[in-house]
Amino acid sequence: MGQVRPYYADRGLSAAFYDTVTGADERLAGDIAIYADLAGTEGRILELGAGTGRVAYALAALGHRVTGIEIAPAMLAQAQARRAEVPADIGHRVTLRRGDMTSIDLKQEFDLVVCPYFTLAHVPRGAAWKNTFATAARHLRPGGLAAFHLPLLEVMRRPGPVNPAVPVLDRPTPAGGRLLLYIRQRSFRAEVGRLDQVIEYVEHDARGAVLRRGDERLTYYLTDPQPPAASVGLLCDRAPIPLGGVGEIWVFVKA
Repeated sequence: MGQVRPYYADRGLSAAFYDTVTGADERLAGDIAIYADLAGTEGRILELGAGTGRVAYALAALGHRVTGIEIAPAMLAQAQARRAEVPADIGHRVTLRRGDMTSIDLKQEFDLVVCPYFTLAHVPRGAAWKNTFATAARHLRPGGLAAFHLPLLEVMRRPGPVNPAVPVLDRPTPAGGRLLLYIRQRSFRAEVGRLDQVIEYVEHDARGAVLRRGDERLTYYLTDPQPPAASVGLLCDRAPIPLGGVGEIWVFVKA
């Protein structure tokens, strides 16, 4: 194993092929509809961890105005480029900014804050979680909702693949080749609620030759989100909404 990059780093393959991987993940099916329903009609939405714009542009296509915050330049660049691929009226309803979800202050209020696809789980529980909930509370109107998609503990506890030589994903790439993903390491520390995985990305061309490969470390953290949310005035609004068998969306209301 060579150098291990953090997930979504510049020049990393996880950022370059984010849309390929999320497009293949059927466990995300239905998340856009959930967020749209929470936003109401033509709601103003703040997205924490906008990635390449998958959620932001989909919600904008439904009539919502979305401000997306993303910390990774490689991801934000793809989200900005996506604007040219959508109708102008949809693109105009999306604002993208680079920022840290644990500290940003836009001096604006929104009807809904969303933090999709395990984004909160990427940062250590404790101060980072509390600060992210504080960001959500700071930007919500009274009575506004905040939705956080979190992984299930039982899924994080699962062991790695029986045969690490078998890819966990094999998908075509936009360039006509294939992308293969392998889990090279996987460990879970229950005492700190931390899952660590080293995932190897391998890109092949149309003839099967390897173009690029790299190892990237994906870390998730999990704890009960209710105490840090309540500490900043966000109260659990309903039972968590199951999504895809591997996660659930927690919904909080600003008291």
